[in-house]
Amino acid sequence: MVTKSAERQKMIERTKAHIFVCTNKTEHECLQRMLFGASKLYADDVLTTKSGDLLFLLNVNSNVLYGIFRAKSNGRLNIVPEVWRGKYPYQVEVEPLGNIQTINDAKDILRKLGIEWHKPLNDSMTERLLALFTSRESEYLKQVMENKTWGLLTSEKVSTKRSDVVKSRAISELEEKPPLEATTLWDYPRQSYGKTPKGDNKYPGVTPAFVIWNLIQRYTDIGDLVLDPMAGSGTTLDVCKEEGRRCICYDIAPTRPDIIQNDSRKIPLEDDSVDMIFVDSPYGDNIRYNDHPDCIGKISSETETFYEELEKVIKECHRVLKPGKVIGWLIGDQWVKKKFTPVGFNVYQRLNKYFETVDVVCVVRRGQASHTALWYNRARRFNFFLRGFKYLFIMRKPSGKQSVKLEKRTVKWAYYNRNRVSSS
Repeated sequence: MVTKSAERQKMIERTKAHIFVCTNKTEHECLQRMLFGASKLYADDVLTTKSGDLLFLLNVNSNVLYGIFRAKSNGRLNIVPEVWRGKYPYQVEVEPLGNIQTINDAKDILRKLGIEWHKPLNDSMTERLLALFTSRESEYLKQVMENKTWGLLTSEKVSTKRSDVVKSRAISELEEKPPLEATTLWDYPRQSYGKTPKGDNKYPGVTPAFVIWNLIQRYTDIGDLVLDPMAGSGTTLDVCKEEGRRCICYDIAPTRPDIIQNDSRKIPLEDDSVDMIFVDSPYGDNIRYNDHPDCIGKISSETETFYEELEKVIKECHRVLKPGKVIGWLIGDQWVKKKFTPVGFNVYQRLNKYFETVDVVCVVRRGQASHTALWYNRARRFNFFLRGFKYLFIMRKPSGKQSVKLEKRTVKWAYYNRNRVSSS
C-alpha cells in the first residue's frame, strides 16, 4: 500500500511548485476563470511555470492560501488579454486537484516555513507546503504556528545539520535574482549576482549589475531592445542576455568582441528604435578608462566642455529612444583638491532638456578605493566628505513631439489626524 507521504514525494519529484498572488478584487476572476496572472515585474516567474506544475493562490488581503492547483498550460503572455483590464498579462491556466482547500493566517505560516511569494519553490519548501494541504493531522500546523519546527512532515521530523543549512544558503545566494527595489535608496553588497558574472568587477568604475536588472524588469518586456552606448566591461549585455532582452552595446574602446566600437556622440541606429537605454557615464577625468584620445572621460568635469560633450550623447539617446520609453543615467559627483563639483545636478539639467523625470534614485557606492579607515580618518580630520552615493536619473522620452511641459493636475491628499496625548 502506498502511503500519503510516498504519494507526496512522487508528486514533488515530478513537478515544480509556485505561489501566485491575488487580492480581494482579483480573487473571483482567478477562481472563476481558473486563470492566474501577474504583472510584467514577475514575468520571469510566470514564464518558468510549465504545464503540470503545482500551484497555490495567496490572497494578500484576506490572508488566505488556496490549493492545490495544477497548471493546464505553460505560463505565457496574454492567454486572456482582456482579463483584469490588462494589468496582469502574464498568465497560466489552472485546474484544481480535487476540492479546493484553504489555509488561514497564510502569511505567517509561509514566513515560518521560509517560503517567499512569487518564487519557484524548491523540493523542501514544496514538501512542507503540500503537508499543509494533504495531511489532515492538526499537529503539523500546530507545530508550524508555534515555530517549533518547519521541517515536520505529518508525523516525520526532519533534522538538518548546521553545515547543510550554511551550504544551502550559499547555494541560494549564488542562484538568487536581485531584489526588485521599492524605494529610491539602492544598496548592493557586491557588483554581480547569480552563477554567471555580469561584466568585469575589476573594470574601473564597473556598473552594479543589480541596477540594470531592476531597470529592465520595471521598464522592458522580454524581447525588447536595450541600448548601452558606454558599455565598459559589458554588464548591461550580460544582464540582458540572461533576462531575454535584445541588447546593443557600444564603447569607444571595446573590452570584448560582442561590444561594438563606436563613439556615443553619434549612435548608428534609426530614430525611435530602442525600448530602453542605460548609461553609466564618466563623471570627470578621475578614472582612466582607456587610451582612446576622444574618450569623454579624459575631460575635466570642472569645465563646460565636459557637459557639452555629454549633451551630444543625451541628444543622440533622445533620438533613438522610442517615445514613452525610459533612459537610466548613472552619474556621481566630484570632490577633489578642496573643490566640490555637482556633476550629477549639471548632467540632470542637460537631461531635463530632452526628457521628463520619472524618478531619482541614490545608489550607494561600495568597493571604492576611498572606503578605507585611512580615508575615513582624513575626511574627519580635514573636514570633507567622501562620496557615498551616485545618482540614477530615470527619465522618459515624451510621447508627443512637443517639448516637455508641466501638466496641471489635482491631487487628493489623505490627511491623518495625530492622536494627542493629554497630560494628567
